[in-house]
Amino acid sequence: MAKKRHVIVGGGTAGLNAITTIREYDKGESEVVLVAGEWPYSRMVLPYYLGHSISESHVFTATEPRMVDLGVQFARGETVPPPASQAAGDLPQLVSQFVPRSATALDTKNNKLTLDDGQVLDYDDLLIATGSSATRPPVPGADGANIYNLWTLDDARGVLSQIKDGMDVAMIGAGFISFTILNGVLSHGVKLSIIEIMPQILPRMVDKEGATLVEDWLTQRGVNLLTNTSVQSIEDVDGRKKLVMSDGSELTVDLVIMGTGIRTNLGWLEGSGVEIDQGVLVDDHMRSNVPNVYAAGDVAQGAEIITGNREVHAIEPTAMEHGRVVGANMVGRDIAYRGSLLMNILDVIELNIASFGDWTSDSGDVSVLMVPRDNVYRKLIWDGDRITGAIIMGPSRALWATNDVGMFKGIIQSRVHLGEWKQYLHENLRDIKKPFVASHITRDMLHVKTLDHPTVPSREVVAVAGS
Repeated sequence: MAKKRHVIVGGGTAGLNAITTIREYDKGESEVVLVAGEWPYSRMVLPYYLGHSISESHVFTATEPRMVDLGVQFARGETVPPPASQAAGDLPQLVSQFVPRSATALDTKNNKLTLDDGQVLDYDDLLIATGSSATRPPVPGADGANIYNLWTLDDARGVLSQIKDGMDVAMIGAGFISFTILNGVLSHGVKLSIIEIMPQILPRMVDKEGATLVEDWLTQRGVNLLTNTSVQSIEDVDGRKKLVMSDGSELTVDLVIMGTGIRTNLGWLEGSGVEIDQGVLVDDHMRSNVPNVYAAGDVAQGAEIITGNREVHAIEPTAMEHGRVVGANMVGRDIAYRGSLLMNILDVIELNIASFGDWTSDSGDVSVLMVPRDNVYRKLIWDGDRITGAIIMGPSRALWATNDVGMFKGIIQSRVHLGEWKQYLHENLRDIKKPFVASHITRDMLHVKTLDHPTVPSREVVAVAGS
């Protein structure tokens, strides 16, 4: 009897977690084929690579021996050498049969996947985990030299090859993506200007009051902020870049980094019959409208834990959970996903910033603490006696700032009724510990599992065919 074949399209966090979970259950009794355009690596650690906190070898999430242990097969084809920018010693020993490949079409009626070289793969079930790509605004000159999106490993290599102490650098876009790399960029001793089309920075992460606090923090540390304006063109002038703004002003810099958004990689699914809204619409088992086709990570539009609405949460924790749930269901388990929690957490030059859940809601009660002299801001959104959204800011040096982020996340994710502790928090927003402990959230969350058993360390998961 032929082995069941799982085809995983995408080698990011969701795809790799799905592979590991498949092997956690089936111990190698199935075929796992990975189709990926790059050797698996972690996008979330690129800011640390950019800031020289880690070496390039630590960006990758799998080595050749690890892929062998997991029994992973790759789409085969003509051998393609590593990119010229790839230092020979940086990539963990490349599996000899790995060839960068991408999907171009999906025939869900006949269970066939077409690749960019014309190969057609048969599958029993398939995971769409193709992630997102960075976008650039339609601005003249935006595709010139010394202009980078910092979304891929090659982007990070490009920036590192150019950036130097004392350079003038412009970052276009002041959203979450740009701010994840802000510390790494500043670590090179550059003079940084940030340009944002909206009236405030971090418009999808914090409200105006929180943004004002962060803006003051950055300005005091020498960062030039230009909000409520946009770049109309980028021109080459004497080896530098001249940015012409919508208000007529100009800014000349040495290097430009784009952080103007991402789009899901779903174009190859046209005509497949897979239902797509903002992402692939999935049920609580991460299954699309096609029963043997799943989606996970940035491309999946699934349940959100607060409202139950189907949303795309393009964040690492969600991709990891999605991958685990998909992997279990692909091997025949019956695992329902409880839903993802929208959350963003940043360290901006040692100012901790976090937002969770439905922090934009204007219905229900609101608790606010603002202490500008201490750079502290807290805002809670209530639905009855439940917290459904929160914004938290405070200096990294204050231990409570870091600890409280985890406790607020636990309270929101557990959906606990706080009862009389609501009034206490309204009057004592610096003290989350007492309500957290009194509500037994740690005890209750210990029983919450993504799968149907406690987590097995990934290093202990291997494929043992025939066992």
